[in-house]
Amino acid sequence: MNTAGNPGRGMDRRTLLRSVTGLAAAAGVASVVDLAAAGPASAYGWSRTLQQGASGADVAELQIRVGGWAAPSAQRVLIAWDGSFGPATEGAVKRFQAAYGLPADGVAGPQTHATLNALEASDGSTAHFNWTEFHSKDGAGFNSGKVGAAEVKENIRRLMYKLEALRKKAGGSSVTVNSGFRSIAHNAASGGASNSMHVYGVAGDIVVSGHSTLQTYRIAETCGFSGLEAYTHSWQHVDSRVQYPSYGSGSWWWESGTV
Repeated sequence: MNTAGNPGRGMDRRTLLRSVTGLAAAAGVASVVDLAAAGPASAYGWSRTLQQGASGADVAELQIRVGGWAAPSAQRVLIAWDGSFGPATEGAVKRFQAAYGLPADGVAGPQTHATLNALEASDGSTAHFNWTEFHSKDGAGFNSGKVGAAEVKENIRRLMYKLEALRKKAGGSSVTVNSGFRSIAHNAASGGASNSMHVYGVAGDIVVSGHSTLQTYRIAETCGFSGLEAYTHSWQHVDSRVQYPSYGSGSWWWESGTV
């Protein structure tokens, strides 16, 4: 379970980074932390202000991190991870900024970069989620799915950022991940569809503390999730299937429609 203070994880780099980036934001400068050991998911060294018309790998990373702010209301829209800063990305940045008390101008400068970095953790996960919560329940970790473990891990990272947005919109309520990645064997044993988004690491079954599944579904409708299982279960399934057309599920699937 992901609680606001992450009890049991101590005064780790998550707490430290929040302090560092808070000071950086107050000073109007970006904070850059050396986390090379975390690989491609390490702290991002934002090197320029990003706004409409910009393009590049840093824009794609920005899109990953604000993807959960895709819409102001229930809409089948998402933020493409295409590295091109257009109106949709600007809108997501504005909503992110407003939610975190920043000037909502749609321009990702030092204060926005610092706030984005405060959502990171030293191991490449995010402030309120950790890798083990998404491991296959049969002990396979991120292995034995339909794609390699490194690809699964990156997919989970992108999912985490959408879940951070969902958590923020739920008032900071803790989020329990009942099921994240599933190995092919575990998915079959669980009765999952053979091409379930779980076997790629792009899906999560979650419960939000203090919120009904219907309430969670409604929040998820604003977070760029293209796959939503019916809210009649005791958990809410969310996934990003449309953003992974090579996985074979390129169509929107909101089982309960728009509510």
